[in-house]
Parts: sequence; C-alpha cells; structure tokens
Amino acid sequence: MPEASTKSDYVVGVDLGGTKILAGVFDGSLECIGTAKLSTKSQRGVEPVIERIDRCVQDAVDEADLTMKQVAGVGIGAPGAVDFESGTVIFAPNLEGWKEVPLKKDLEKQIGLPVFVENDGNIAVLGVHVAELKSKPKNVIGIFVGTGIGGGAIINGRVLHGLVHPEMGHIRVPHDLVQDPYHGGCPYHGDCLEGLASGPAMQARWGKAAQDLPPDHPAWILEGHYLAHGLANWVLTLSPQRIVLGGGVARQSQLFKRIRQDMVILLNGYVRAPEVMRDIDQYVVPPQLGGRAGVLGGLVLAEQAYTRLDRE
Repeated sequence: MPEASTKSDYVVGVDLGGTKILAGVFDGSLECIGTAKLSTKSQRGVEPVIERIDRCVQDAVDEADLTMKQVAGVGIGAPGAVDFESGTVIFAPNLEGWKEVPLKKDLEKQIGLPVFVENDGNIAVLGVHVAELKSKPKNVIGIFVGTGIGGGAIINGRVLHGLVHPEMGHIRVPHDLVQDPYHGGCPYHGDCLEGLASGPAMQARWGKAAQDLPPDHPAWILEGHYLAHGLANWVLTLSPQRIVLGGGVARQSQLFKRIRQDMVILLNGYVRAPEVMRDIDQYVVPPQLGGRAGVLGGLVLAEQAYTRLDRE
C-alpha cells in the first residue's frame, strides 16, 4: 500500500454511485476546500469508472489548489456488496461488469495514495454520525431511499460489520397484493422493501418519477406505509437512539409525518422510550448534510483507518 503522508491534514472523500462520482477535499477541521463531480452513466466496465474516479479526485484536489503529494489518502463509498477488509467490491448491481473488483488495490495503483473502501450506505451514515451529529448518540441508523434503499448502522460508535454489511433495503415487509398489486422490482427478492419503495419501484408502479408526484398523491400513503414497516423492524432489532432518513425519494416533508405516525402505530406502545412515545419528530429526522453525507463519510473512513493503523 502506498505510504500516507504524515505531514498532511488533507483527505479526499469519494461517493461512487451508479450515475455519478462526487469527490471532496477536506482539511483537518472538516472544512471542504475543493469538490468535483463526474457522471458514470455512459461508463461500462471497471477500468473506465476507475479512471473517472481518479480524474474526479484530481479535479477536486486541483480546485483545492493542492497537489496530490499534499493529500494523505482517499476514503471511498462504493455501491453494492463490499468486503471492507480487502477493499473489494464483490458485486455492484448499478455498475456494469462490477464483480469481484479489487477497488482498493486498483485505485491505489491508479492514484498512488492509500485508499480505504466501504459500502456506500455505511459511508453515508458514518458521515452523518460524525460530521452532523458530532458522534452523539452512540447508536444511530441511516436509511437512504433513492435508486435503491441502502443503509448503515452505528452501534456503540462504530460501523456495524458482520457476515456482510447490513443489507437494510432487502428486508421483507408485509405486502397486500389487493391494496398494492405491484409485484415489486427487486431482481433478487421481488417485493422486499427496496423492491416496493425505491425510486424505480415508484416509477414502475405510478408511471412517474417520485419527484414528479404531487404531495397529495396516494403514492405517498403507500410509500410511508412501507418505510414505516422498515423503521419499526430496525427499532425492534437494533434499538437505535436516532434514525436518519435521507435520499432523493425521502425529500418530502409530508412523507416524514406519515412515516412517524405509522411507525408509532405499528410499534403499538411496545417500545415505551420517550423518543418514540413523545419526541418522534426528533427521533426520525432527515439528514442536514444532503448529498455531502457520502463524501464526508469517505473522509471519516480514511481518518479512522489511519488511527487504527497507527495503533497497530
């Protein structure tokens, strides 16, 4: 692995998605001093996307008026199944040809800097937890509803890893085919949560993208119902002290009210914590970082990796 610069406070965070790459350069106080964005829509295969990541990092560093030698390293969130230890993207469904891609190894060769790779849902909740919530409380989940439904969990201040990273979007939720005859769009599970409530699922069911549906459309009643089921399940299994709900589909003020109400009804008084019983408006909240959560999470990932390596 390339050696990190011990004299540099500058780190690059990268958010790699199925349609775009975002990169940001941050100084030691978490201030973003340079950004770049590139599309991945027309890119097929592994090498063209890796070259674009390299270019996006370079563009962000140039905007920050730095050189690559002044950067300590890169933290990147990648979609799909990611092996955190090796930095391998096992499978990315929204990047063509991405199976068993040694992203860490390939990017370090391309960029010439230490690279740390994590799942994009984990990266986003990490960015929210550290940069927005200032690492409090210690147990937080972040759910992001867009092209897919991804999420991550911070348990006792650390990102939850296990057999694989938590695939929160693929949990099963009740599906009444009379109320909702749409069979679901997930290629693996059909009517899992992602198959019923993601952006493409809404498009397929209603014939319009989520952002084009008016606030009083019945789509939002159904969307709130499904997402509330997901949140209730995570409250009961992970017992988070805060739930952050973001992504393009979730940018609807009327949706939050419905999700909160439905979640409380589903829990039916079983969880009697004041956050649920009294302060639900402060318990299920939108992120304040917007699209910067993933990029900031990349920064935090790299910084935490350096700290771990120093201790070893």
